[in-house]
Amino acid sequence: MSDLLKTLTSIRALRVATKEFTLQELESILEKFQLITNERRQLIEENQRKEQERLERIAKYKALLAQDGLTLTDLVDDPTFTTKRPRKKIAPRKAKYQYTDQNGKVKTWTGQGRMPLSLQAELNTGKTLADFEI
Repeated sequence: MSDLLKTLTSIRALRVATKEFTLQELESILEKFQLITNERRQLIEENQRKEQERLERIAKYKALLAQDGLTLTDLVDDPTFTTKRPRKKIAPRKAKYQYTDQNGKVKTWTGQGRMPLSLQAELNTGKTLADFEI
């Protein structure tokens, strides 16, 4: 819990924190808290109203389905109904660069993703990527 929340939820801590405030400052703070509280209350009421409307629409559509003799499983079992798009297969890329790692093995890199550390070390010594092109 944050220090501010601890102060605001404890009457003792709140009294200590506001001891130096004038009555006008306290009333100004109170107005702001009331404004925030009213805004939050309106937001909650709006969300509840929207949820109630959504539930009413769902009930309406269920009634229409029942009236036509259909169930939700009739709609979901439809082979044309899909929830997931099939992923496209990405063709493997050809290697663009060839380098030798620290162990002496010859390796390749497509230029995609992170640069291999051994290739980066070679570039740090002054070579260029063009030196490693296949």
